[in-house]
This record gives sequence, structure tokens and C-alpha cells, in this order.
Amino acid sequence: MRVLSDTRRRAPAAPSRVAATLAVLVLAGAAGAAAQPAAPADAWTQFRGTPALTGASEAAVPAELELLWTFEAGESIDSSAAVVDGTVYVGTYTGELIAVDLESGAPKWRYRASERMGIGESSPAVSGGRVYVGDLAGVLHAVDAETGAAVWTFATQGEIKSSPVVSGGRVLVGSYDGYLYGLDAATGELAWQVETQNYVHATPAVSDGIAYFGGCDETFHGVRVSDGEEVVSLPAGAYTAASSAIKDGRAYFGTFDNEVLGLDLTTQEILWRYEHPRRHFPFYSSALNVDGRVVIGGRDRMVHAIDERTGEALWTFMTRARVDSSPAASDGRIYIGSGDGRLYVLDLETGDKLWEFDTGAPLSASPAIADGKVVIGSQDGVLYCFG
Repeated sequence: MRVLSDTRRRAPAAPSRVAATLAVLVLAGAAGAAAQPAAPADAWTQFRGTPALTGASEAAVPAELELLWTFEAGESIDSSAAVVDGTVYVGTYTGELIAVDLESGAPKWRYRASERMGIGESSPAVSGGRVYVGDLAGVLHAVDAETGAAVWTFATQGEIKSSPVVSGGRVLVGSYDGYLYGLDAATGELAWQVETQNYVHATPAVSDGIAYFGGCDETFHGVRVSDGEEVVSLPAGAYTAASSAIKDGRAYFGTFDNEVLGLDLTTQEILWRYEHPRRHFPFYSSALNVDGRVVIGGRDRMVHAIDERTGEALWTFMTRARVDSSPAASDGRIYIGSGDGRLYVLDLETGDKLWEFDTGAPLSASPAIADGKVVIGSQDGVLYCFG
């Protein structure tokens, strides 16, 4: 994960363009973003569960988890799983998208995305009977969810580590060529593309027809899904690899400047900046927002819970390695992996550890929750299902 070490520097956007996009934002009324629902109990259709990347699920997960099955994928799994209609979909560094039965862990099909490059952090999105995923060769794939047959592909000019999001008949995905792409979900034809000033690593979060994402150009963007018009362009002050959670007209995301930001989409203002008083490390994990708390993992080896109103710390939980995994929430509990190889279950209110499982290999992928089960892949190529 070398977002900073080889990042291209480009000239910042011209002030006139920034001013123009801010003016469009006011007219667009992005402030009207309503509360975003959690993922339904029986599905986790994409990275962070919903197009708004809330990270929360309505599923009832047992308080005492047991390991139900494992699946050997063959190589590292950084991709986070999607779960739809009793099937788990996940990408691997072998370059394969795999489909596994949720109940048994039995393989259903394998789709070879790339012969020369793997599927990295790009996580599948499932919509309309198709699975969409990007690979490190820079290609976005649409695959039949039932059979694993190729439907279409679209090639960008850089690695795809962003996860696709399906909204309004479009598939949205970022690329290391510096563009956010909007493609026709049915045909794969290019509808629009928006150029940023550096890599687009983060997954866009969609709310009220606007796709929001931070970038390696140190800017927080908002792009209209229907036509690709950029309606938000706000300085974030730092590289942003993490994706934002959108809820109640606000965005929450971490940066490589060791901060978590709370941004008001109505006033276009940064409401607060959170930084741990002693441990100053980047945030690569994507945030979730649930019950007034913003929860996020840090490269300081900690999980942080922050008051959504004030930006003040509520609790922290220390693991044994950096936390790049993004948290998921269900019924007052937080599920998150760590580079120490452990899947942790924490109490949302107190941060107390309720349960842990040691996989023996780093967990950088994020948990998926559906049908009372928690699914996560490890860097030694094992997919785990707990329930």
C-alpha cells in the first residue's frame, strides 16, 4: 500500500475553477442529503455495504461468533467481500474474482480478471445480476453474477484500487490515471469522466445523486452521477486514500495528515478535525457513522471512536498492528480487522473488546455482514466466515 511513496504531483486546480464549482454546489443543493439507511439484513452489496458507504448493517449477528468455514483462495485477499443472494464475491491477488456459497463455503465459479496483474483492494459491487470489480491492470470488469461469464470490460490508464459503486444506472470507479469514471452499467460505455489532479484511490460515496470522494490531490470532490458535473471542490489539506461515510448531510473521512475530518455538505465547511493528542499516524481505514459515533481504524494501531457533533474522542482501542481495515457495525457492535491478524468485535458505546479471532495473517480487507454472518479475507489468501 504505497499511496504516498510514488504519488504524482500535479499543479493544483486553478482558483477560478474552484470558485465555479463551489457556486454550482450552492445551486445544486447538495445540502439536502438525508440520513442514509444501513445495509439490509440479507445483503452487503459492495464495499462498506451501501452506496453511501455507511458501513452499518441491519443484520442480527450472534453475540458469540463461531468459525463456520474457510476457503483457500490461493493468494492474498485485500478485496472486501460482497454478499448477495447467498453468494460471497471477492477478488484475489491471483487476478481472480471468486464466488463462494455463503452457507457452505463451497466454490461456485472463478472468473479470471487478469493474467498478469491481480485484483487488489478493489472490492466487488453487485447490482442487477452483475458483479463489477477493478484490477491492478486498470480494467473494470462486469461479470454475470450467476455464471461468472464476462459481460463487458472497460480499460483505464492506471491501476484500479477504488471499488466500483452502482447508482442511477451508472457504475462509478476511480483510477490511478487521475480520473473518476461514470460508465453505463448495462453496456460499459463511457458516459463521462472527471479529471482530478492525482490518483483517485478512494471509493466514491453516493448521496442524493452526488458522488463524494477525497483524492490524492488533497481535494474533496463531489460529482453529479447523472452527467459527471463536478459540483464540489474543497481543499482537504492532505492526501486522502480513505473513503468517506455520508450521513445526514455530512461527510467523515481520514487523511494522511493524521486527521479525521467532519465536513458539512450544506455549508461547505469543515466542522472539526480530530487528531490523537500523542499518536500521529495516517488514517487509511474508511470511517463509519452510527449512533452519533464516527469509528475508524488508524495506522497508530488503534481504533478510534469520535463524537460526530464535536469531533472529540469518545474512546480508543489498541491492537497490535496498524488498522487499515474499515469497520462494520451491527446491533451496537463494531467488527474490524487488524494487521495483527485478528478480527475484533468491540462494544460501540465503550470500545471494550467483546471477542477476537486470530487468523495468523494480516487483515487489511474489511468485514462484510449479511444473513447473520461476518465474512473477511486475509493476506495469506484465506476467506473466513463467522456466524
